[in-house]
Amino acid sequence: MRDLPILHRIENTVAILILTAMASMPILEVVTRELFGGGIAGSIPVVQHLVLSITLLGAALAARSDRNLAMSTSSFLNQPWKSRMGVFTAFLACGVTACLFIASIQLTMIDHEYGDLISFGIPVWVFTAMMPIGFFIILVRMIRHASSHTFGQWIAAAGIAVPLIFWLMPDQIVSSLLIPTGVLLLIGTALGIPIFTAIGGAALLLFVGEGTPVSAVPGEAYRMSTSPMLPAIPLFTFAGYILAEGGSSRRLLQFFSALIGWIPGGLAIVVTLVLAFFTPLTGASGITILAMGGLLLPMMVKANYNESTAVGLVTVSGSIGVLFPPSLPVILYAYYAEVALDKLFVAGILPGVVLVAAVAAWGAWRGWFEGAERTRFNGHELLVALWNAKWEILLPFIILISIFGGFATLVEAAALTVLYAIVIECLVFRELSFFRDGTRIAAESATMIGGFMIILGMALGLTNYLVIAQIPMHALHWIQTVIESPLWFLLMINLLLIVVGALMDIYSAIIVIVPLIAPMAAAYGIDPVHMGVIFLANSQLGYLMPPMGENLFLSAYRFDQPLMRIYRYTLPYVGILLVTVLLITYWPDLTLWLPRVVGL
Repeated sequence: MRDLPILHRIENTVAILILTAMASMPILEVVTRELFGGGIAGSIPVVQHLVLSITLLGAALAARSDRNLAMSTSSFLNQPWKSRMGVFTAFLACGVTACLFIASIQLTMIDHEYGDLISFGIPVWVFTAMMPIGFFIILVRMIRHASSHTFGQWIAAAGIAVPLIFWLMPDQIVSSLLIPTGVLLLIGTALGIPIFTAIGGAALLLFVGEGTPVSAVPGEAYRMSTSPMLPAIPLFTFAGYILAEGGSSRRLLQFFSALIGWIPGGLAIVVTLVLAFFTPLTGASGITILAMGGLLLPMMVKANYNESTAVGLVTVSGSIGVLFPPSLPVILYAYYAEVALDKLFVAGILPGVVLVAAVAAWGAWRGWFEGAERTRFNGHELLVALWNAKWEILLPFIILISIFGGFATLVEAAALTVLYAIVIECLVFRELSFFRDGTRIAAESATMIGGFMIILGMALGLTNYLVIAQIPMHALHWIQTVIESPLWFLLMINLLLIVVGALMDIYSAIIVIVPLIAPMAAAYGIDPVHMGVIFLANSQLGYLMPPMGENLFLSAYRFDQPLMRIYRYTLPYVGILLVTVLLITYWPDLTLWLPRVVGL
């Protein structure tokens, strides 16, 4: 069972066409609005619906290289058991994906019957049809990756029978199977089935138990196409990949090194700033570690930093930029918590600076204590480095001015960022070729986009069930009977979010958890913007919490280190971040002072 090379080429080409269209339409909207006083009618709904297309295509690309996000617990097992568990989890994942495939066919048929149009005469079903196509390709690739042996692949393929059991059996038997199936799904999640199948499977079971048509799950995933903000996520991610593939990281490294490399332990500060700068642009802390760790770690070791200090710093610094613009988690939180995005971005600046300063200070002290080398300050080198890195340094300011100055919407600013990145790397520095490198970069960024956007789609289905079942209201009532003090409530939220962050990626956590805690925070009189910063700060800490913290596994993979050693290397930094997160939680003015000063 093999993928066809021609299919790979088609997928890669379609990825760059979709991303190009998503970036081009908002740019044309800005240009026509500024020149002619009006935009292109109907272009933005098409861009919104293209989010669904890039989500399914990206998820199929992730399945092609077996890179759909999952817990990495299989790394604890020896090889024979790892292979057996791989077949078992593939069976479960195939069963859920087959159910999603059938449910999405039902949704497409409903949309075809109603015949609704988006714009330019394009019917809705053309876009919803991407779901069954995407799920089918994912299903085939899950079977292929289940095992290196044909027998194991056949066992995984048997998962296709799961929807037949639920659709053909009498309702009484189906009801009796819900709890055992849920337990199996929970076990499979712990053993490493893709997160989107874990969340999607849970949503399917809950809707089946309520007697609701399962097409509601892909129907909620389709709701991403109606969001005015979500197209910014793939666009900012695409721009971040372009910058990371070019020489932006090298130029920023040279600038920060010339600026503060002469300080004792200055290289640690440099590494922290570079990683914190890139994390909001790439859209995911793990990508920052994978893309830049190979450049930064050897540099620190060569400068006489201990391996423990260097590995710990790179691992931790890959997640602490989550509060800075144009961070995708901040955008997503603002949307689902109905908080003003500009206010949330401004509120996150000081807490973000404190997080970066705390990590950088510890790394610098360790570097000074370990006798790490430092460079001599050279004013001429600083000016040259500043001139070379001017385009990257200006980028966050351009984004903020375009959004908050009213020149562009969030999606338009994201599209302009893509154009800006292409101009820098392809025309100014000529380090990338649009035609030679464009397809590869588009495929890589689409893989990342699909990997987490498919989780968002499934999380929307689960969240919809929670809202229908009034779970947030019941949870709020129970908590209010147990906890009276807002301070104890905040401590409980801190503990909850650290656990959630260790078990769930930040994007799905926002969609699933925010509807639960936002009304609770309001009931205890906690400012919604402050709650947002608390949520995001705790979530990035969860990436580093054993045993399941995602960045710990990625760091172990990137630096070829045992996982327990990564735990030990990051422990001092995690302790520092934990204290800092508590400071952010219990000092509201650290978050709310700056928005008051600027009048937000």
